Amino acid sequence: MSIEEKRKILETLEKDVEFRYALMGLLGYRELLDRFSRLEEEQRKLWENQNRLWENQNRLWEEVRALREGQNKLWEEVKSLREETKKLWENQNRLWEEVKALRESQNKLWEEVRNLKVSHERLEKYVRSGFRELRRALGSTFEDYTAAFVEVMLEDRGFKDVSVGRKFLVYGGEVLEINLFCEKPLVVGEVTLKIEDVRGAEEEVMKLLKRVEVVKEVYKAEPVMKVLAVGRASVEASKVLRELADKYGIKLLIGSEIDWEY
Repeated sequence: MSIEEKRKILETLEKDVEFRYALMGLLGYRELLDRFSRLEEEQRKLWENQNRLWENQNRLWEEVRALREGQNKLWEEVKSLREETKKLWENQNRLWEEVKALRESQNKLWEEVRNLKVSHERLEKYVRSGFRELRRALGSTFEDYTAAFVEVMLEDRGFKDVSVGRKFLVYGGEVLEINLFCEKPLVVGEVTLKIEDVRGAEEEVMKLLKRVEVVKEVYKAEPVMKVLAVGRASVEASKVLRELADKYGIKLLIGSEIDWEY
């Protein structure tokens, strides 16, 4: 075989695939070629699978990154909640301190009230004792005694320099005598030495209420105190007097029970 023929065969092998395969098949390489083809196909599939694995791995990394970001946000929330909880505990502690301080102040106030009550009771006993001594010394009437007692009650309510006495008013052509009267503050009262029965109790209350209405019309004001003083009263009369006094807002004083609180 000449050199030229060999060259043509090599060129044909290089350019003509079918000829090359045919020649190789004749030479016993057909099986090898098929195997190479299968290997190439398997390798291609492996590369495709590997690419899919890489893609899946990339998605997994994205998921991991998103989870980490979510976790970081959760830690921030936890940190914020811890700070808020700490502030709440601090505020609660301050509130407990305030409550403690208020309780201490309240206890001090109650102690002051207790002391004032004791002082007031001592003063009241002293005043009442003074009235008794004054009555014995001067022979004051029950009406005078009651007027002085009402003055003390008014001063105890905060009214200063008050004067309670008798008053005469002309109303509807009639002269009305008011046993206890004070213009500033406006006070109207009646005094009687003895009430023996229920009828007498009702009449005395109505008598007082009539004078109250006249004073209201004349002075265009509501009395701050309506007083009914009774020297002595039966048990029945006392019961009715208390009921009517509660009903009409009357301050009731009974001589036999002069130690009442007011």
